[in-house]
Amino acid sequence: MKGFREFLTRGNLLELAVAVIIGTAFTAVVTAIVKDLITPLIGAIWKQQNFSSLTFTVHGSKFLYGDFINAALSFLIIAAVVYYLIVAPMAKITARFQKAVEVTTRDCPECLSAIPLAATRCKYCTVEVAPIVG
Repeated sequence: MKGFREFLTRGNLLELAVAVIIGTAFTAVVTAIVKDLITPLIGAIWKQQNFSSLTFTVHGSKFLYGDFINAALSFLIIAAVVYYLIVAPMAKITARFQKAVEVTTRDCPECLSAIPLAATRCKYCTVEVAPIVG
């Protein structure tokens, strides 16, 4: 029981739980915006009162393509928000603080194995290579 309690109270698990709760609430807000604001605007353009209730029927099967368009718009909006508010800024921050990695190896021209820059002979195929003087 102690191990299970430690698992539940670990920082990563709690952060994940908070993220899921916030993500669910955010999804509900975006879905409401799409359903209550964006879909009626699209419906007004196509002269439909309720765009989300658009359907067609094939052999007695009812297809709710208006509802599908609502879900697709919600997905696109959530994906755009996540990308532009989380992914892109984090990529810039990571790139800014990441140190340039000093190159210490090069490829052997014969066998393409990684060898030190100062090597004069490949340790894998023993071909002579010119040392790179930095």
